[in-house]
Amino acid sequence: MRGSLLSRRAAQRLRQLAIYTLGSVKIKLLLSCIIAFTVFALLSGGSGFMGWNNHSAALDQLSVPRKGYAIVMNTWKRYDLLKESISHYSLCRWLESIHIVWSEPNPPSDSLKKFLNHIVESNSGGGRRVELKFDINKEDSLNNRFKEIKDLNADAIFSIDDDVIFPCSAVDFAFNVWQSAPDTMVGFVPRVHWVDQSKGGIDYYVYGGWWSVWWTGTYSMVLSKAAFFHKKYLGLFMNEMPASIREFITKNRNCEDIAMSFLVANATGAPPIWVKGSIFEIGSTGISSLGGHSERRTQCVNRFVAEYGRMPLVSTSVKAVDSRNIWFW
Repeated sequence: MRGSLLSRRAAQRLRQLAIYTLGSVKIKLLLSCIIAFTVFALLSGGSGFMGWNNHSAALDQLSVPRKGYAIVMNTWKRYDLLKESISHYSLCRWLESIHIVWSEPNPPSDSLKKFLNHIVESNSGGGRRVELKFDINKEDSLNNRFKEIKDLNADAIFSIDDDVIFPCSAVDFAFNVWQSAPDTMVGFVPRVHWVDQSKGGIDYYVYGGWWSVWWTGTYSMVLSKAAFFHKKYLGLFMNEMPASIREFITKNRNCEDIAMSFLVANATGAPPIWVKGSIFEIGSTGISSLGGHSERRTQCVNRFVAEYGRMPLVSTSVKAVDSRNIWFW
């Protein structure tokens, strides 16, 4: 009787051990699969981690545009950053021309122009010729970045600051998105606004930065530091938008990007389109790094609402993602 009991206990322990061993093997197999999948994903998309000149066969299948786009680059006494940005963007395949917005008191040096022209010519192979121009301004104003450009062949403007770089593949994709909605602003840097409910019955708006976009999952602006828009908005900005807004921008040295978002939203009644893309910030300082930046931007939003007599910005949660180049989206 006792021997039979011991035998049953031994069999039970063997079954438990077998179940434990089998479970351990399953866990190890699952972990191995996860590790293998992670390594494969990193190797497949590794170029995105190594720099900004990543191209893939999938992205080469984007539809061929009838015309390319023009870069309008804002700069101010950061010549090393300007050289680096021009060296990079002049490689992008649908680029037709580069217009450097120059608002410094002294004209660009001959050595700078010679260097940049040499870089652009060197990168314009394969029958592709990129034109480089300096748009010289007598007045130092942030409005200068939205001045009309005479004899511009391209309809699409890619407005960019000299201290931010996106992979050419990301720019190509954003250009492709813009072609599907050419009246809309399409950009990489989203921002949001909302009504401050604590003000009671008064419509007082608050400007929200990236973390507000991340937290709420919505946005209502894409900043012109990295955005596509139609060239017609340059004329509207300088000639049709209330002059008081341009004067406010010049005086306060801020918010020209918000003003362009207001202008486009007022013309279309539609939200912008945020395109997901890896950003490489090669500069260290700027207006946004100053204290009280968000408060000043909030002031701009409410000032522009007063000028328009209403809030034209439209919020959305839509994001354009190129699913061919990423695993999770």
